[in-house]
Amino acid sequence: MDLNTLWFLLIGVLFTGFFVLEGFDYGVGVLLPFLGKTDGERRRILNTIGPFWDGNEVWIITAGGAMFAAFPHWYATLFSGFYLALFLVLAGLILRGVAIEFRSKDERPSWRAAWDWLMCLGSALPALLWGVALANLLKGTPIDAGKTFTGGFLDLLSPYTLLAGLATFALFLTHGAIFVNLKSTDPIRSRAVRVTKRVGPVATVLLLLFAAGTYVWTDVYAHVGGDPGLVPLLALGSLVSAGALIHREKMGWAFAMTTLTILFTVATLFICLYPRVMVSSLDPGWSLTIYNSASTPYTLKVMSIVAVFFVPVVLAYQAWTYWVFRHRIEAETKLEY
Repeated sequence: MDLNTLWFLLIGVLFTGFFVLEGFDYGVGVLLPFLGKTDGERRRILNTIGPFWDGNEVWIITAGGAMFAAFPHWYATLFSGFYLALFLVLAGLILRGVAIEFRSKDERPSWRAAWDWLMCLGSALPALLWGVALANLLKGTPIDAGKTFTGGFLDLLSPYTLLAGLATFALFLTHGAIFVNLKSTDPIRSRAVRVTKRVGPVATVLLLLFAAGTYVWTDVYAHVGGDPGLVPLLALGSLVSAGALIHREKMGWAFAMTTLTILFTVATLFICLYPRVMVSSLDPGWSLTIYNSASTPYTLKVMSIVAVFFVPVVLAYQAWTYWVFRHRIEAETKLEY
């Protein structure tokens, strides 16, 4: 394995970690106005993700930084071509962060209700648009010989990419509902179970349609990129298993299965891309790869040495955080938001 492949793999791992961890944050945010019937209940729901949400966002910052350093041409083309879509994602993330911090600054019910709905919107936007963005990497966008994106925002929207957005939205919603169930008590817990049983089958159908669409609207069938083998089937199998576990109300195992679903889904996309990082719809020869978009070998070598020392520290710290705040949010728990 060369350093180019190693850093492509590492960026894939960072994106996977981000979607697994931030995925339940998005789901909790979208469900906030629906699962919480009183201010106290909504504060308890927010406290389920309170210790984690800002730390979870670090994963995408790290992924963007790694992309910038390891594959600067990929970073430049992606962030310039997907500018409006990524701006909307950023706006949603900012809106969500402000909503969490501002809702408790005033006790008026109208003030808190407004921020709760803005929290819902700020979570729904990224949950939808991340799927659209990832699908575009594989489907292809208008990139010319100079590695420049020549299209507009509407070029990013197609039946396939919108289907991907809906699939990630439904999957994150299911993931978040299970997380609320694991971290709360009744009546919130029982409401989360009902939502999970309704949304889970929708997520399964959408993921099946997305998998079928990938073979219809991309070049995966031609094996231009890597062969995902059984990985897509593992993603679907994990989601089906999650459905069965949800029906039996074994939510801990169901959460593990939705985690694996997200992991295998992102892994499938990155495997199908390899060794490309962005597909050109104008000419396959103009696609960006891990070689024509990479930094110098010396840069990749130095980055690898730094990553060996600091990545384990970050992982250990985040694991410690989840262990410390592993308990359920009870009715008598001190609420921060």
